[in-house]
Amino acid sequence: MIYTIENDVFSVKIKDMGAELTSFVRKSDGVEYLWQGNPDIWYGQSPILFPFIGQLIEDKFRYNGREYSVPKHGFVRRRPFNAVSVTGSNAVFSICSNEETLKMYPFEFELTVCYELTETGLKTKLTVVNKTDGEMYFSLGAHPGFNCAIGDSIIFEKNETLNTERIDSSNLIIDEVFPVLDDSNRITLEPDTFTNDALILSGLKSTYLTVDGAVSGHRVRFTFGDCPFLGIWAKPNAPYVCIEPWYGVNDSHEKKDDISQKRGIERLDKGETFSFSWTAEIL
Repeated sequence: MIYTIENDVFSVKIKDMGAELTSFVRKSDGVEYLWQGNPDIWYGQSPILFPFIGQLIEDKFRYNGREYSVPKHGFVRRRPFNAVSVTGSNAVFSICSNEETLKMYPFEFELTVCYELTETGLKTKLTVVNKTDGEMYFSLGAHPGFNCAIGDSIIFEKNETLNTERIDSSNLIIDEVFPVLDDSNRITLEPDTFTNDALILSGLKSTYLTVDGAVSGHRVRFTFGDCPFLGIWAKPNAPYVCIEPWYGVNDSHEKKDDISQKRGIERLDKGETFSFSWTAEIL
C-alpha cells in the first residue's frame, strides 16, 4: 500500500513495504526530486538499511557461538511496516522483530520511521529500541536516491580532505583507500564517478551537502549530521545519486569471531534507544 502526506509546498508518497519513500514532489511545478526506481538501472528508491549496512562475509555473522545469516543491507527493506499514523504532513511507520527475524538475527527490536514535511523539505527520523533481554548489536542507515544529471555537483558544507574506501566484486571492503578531495568541497558527477561502486567516506567535517543541479536544475540540501560513514552512490552514468548516512559499514575480508567485534557496529543495552535524522531541503 502507498500512503501520502502533504503540506502547501510538497507531496510525499511512502510504501508500506520497507517504509520506503516513493515520491517527493514540489507541488508548485510538479518537479519530482526522488529517483523513480527504473528496474533497468536500479529498482530501489530510498531503502532503509537494518540491521546491517552493506555486505557481511558470506551473508553471515556469529553471536555467542552461533552463526546467523542476513542478506546485504539487512532485511527490513523487503518487509512490510505497520502504518502507525498517517496524518496531514506526518507519517509514522514501525516494524518489530518476530519469530522469522529471530532465526536470522537473534535480537528483539522495534524500528520506527517518522517522516515530516516542512516548508523547506522533508525530515526523516529513524529510531531503534532494544527489546531484547540483554545487549543488542546492529547497524542502521538510509539510502535515498535523488534525481540529478551527469554534470551536476555534490558540494560539501566545508572544504574536505577525504579518501574513499572501496568494495570489491564480493561487496567487501578492500585494504586500500583512494583520494577524493584535497582541501576542496566539490565532486562533479561524471559518467565514471561510480565505476568502482560507492564512495565510502568517513571523518567528514561537514554536516550537510548540496546536490547542485548545474545541468538538471535541481538543488537539494541534504543534512546527514555526524554519521560515522557517508556513502555516495549511483549506477555509472545514471541520472540519480544516493546520499547515504550510515551507522555501520560493509565487512572487510577479515573474519570476526563475534558480531560485537564488527567495525562500526552499534550497541544498545536492554530498553535503550538509538536515533538519527536526515533532512532533504529543496533550495
